[in-house]
Formats: sequence, structure tokens, C-alpha cells
Amino acid sequence: MSLYALGDLHLSFQSNKPMDKFGSVWKKHDEKILKYVNQIVGPEDTLVLTGDHSWGRNLMEAGKDLNFIENLPGRKILLRGNHDMFWDAKKTEKLNQLYEGRLEFLQNNFASYEDYALVGSKGYTFEGPFYLNSRGQITGWDEEREEEAKKLVKREMERLRKSFQMASDAGYQKFIMFLHYPPTNILEESSCFTEIAEEYGVKAVVYSHCHGESRFHDSIEGEYHGIEYHLVSGDYLRFRPKRIL
Repeated sequence: MSLYALGDLHLSFQSNKPMDKFGSVWKKHDEKILKYVNQIVGPEDTLVLTGDHSWGRNLMEAGKDLNFIENLPGRKILLRGNHDMFWDAKKTEKLNQLYEGRLEFLQNNFASYEDYALVGSKGYTFEGPFYLNSRGQITGWDEEREEEAKKLVKREMERLRKSFQMASDAGYQKFIMFLHYPPTNILEESSCFTEIAEEYGVKAVVYSHCHGESRFHDSIEGEYHGIEYHLVSGDYLRFRPKRIL
């Protein structure tokens, strides 16, 4: 049994939100997802999808998108992304009850994979706007938006710490951490998200959200302070799930 991850499916079977305008990699991307997930993920494997599953504005509009995910092979665990309007963070338990035995929703809880606890939250990071000089160097940023971002980061950290504590209380000592947003922005070498990952000694941090070649290297990739960081955005991976364990 292997653990895989993939993010940003951006499905829209009922919402008519084609992704083609974002580049040729997105052309018929739902067919690519179906093809590669079926090629790579087996029925005994676990697939964590790191947010932005559906353009549906509510659960009804997201229904066909979630059914598409449900019919993919393996055990599917979903993380909440910034575009997942169908998912009210306060109603995660109801989603888990509704899709019991078919899909799992990771928010203010944890999931088990062998002797690991899978812990995750949407996360957040300040994304600008940044002010550049003629050479493309950052000379400043919108400080008002940065202050708002700090409030959202604090909220997400509280959710993440709650989930780590729940897993620890259940006896888990090995962790993998999932985020939708990257753990750091282009101004940071570390953040409260990297700090909590180090505090709990997680094996890996897995994230997505960074779209397009200009965004692929906005955050940490590879080994950093003994932890492996994985970017699993759909277009970055060409919709091929990445094996984490």
C-alpha cells in the first residue's frame, strides 16, 4: 500500500468553469486525471487530494465533481482548498457522515495511514500584492493585506495544532502534514507552518495551490531541516499523483 498526493483538480462538471485559458496543460485535464490516477494508484493505496477539488458553489453544484473523485481508485482523503465553496469548515463532520465509506474530509481531525497520522488544514500565506522595481526586485508590499493574512494564518494554525494534538492524544508519534497553500511565501525562509512541522518531527509536508511555471518555486521544495517538502499542484505534476510513502 502506498500513499499518494495530488492537488488542484479544479473540476467543473456542473459549473462550466473551463481551465483551458490557463495553458495547454489544462486541456481536457479531467481526462488526464482519470487516466493517470488509474495508472498509478491501486485499489489498496491512499490518495490525498490537497484542495480546490470543485468549482461548485455548494454541495449540489459540486455533486458530480465529488462523484468523479469517489470513482477514482483507492482510498480518497480530501483537504479543503480556497476555492472549495461547497465545504463549510464548520460542517466537516457532516461531510464525513454523508460520504462515509466513500470519501474522507481532513479538517479539525486526522486520518490514519499505517502508523502515521495524516494531519492537515487549508493553511494560508500572504501572496501580495508585491511592489517591484524596474529590475523585478521586491521593494515593498501591501501592508494592510499582510495584516489580514496574519489573522488567517493564526486561524489555520489553531486548526492545525488542534489536529496534531488529537493525533498525539490517540498515540501517534509519526506524522505527515498536508496544506493547500504553500507553507511559506516568497518573502519567507520559514513560517509558523514550518515551525510546527519541525516541532512534531513530521516526515513530510505536502502542499499545492501554486499554479503556472512562474509560481512553481514560490515555496520550499525538497529537504529542509530534515523534512521533505512536496509540491503536488495538478499542473506541476501534469496530473500524475506523487508517491509520498
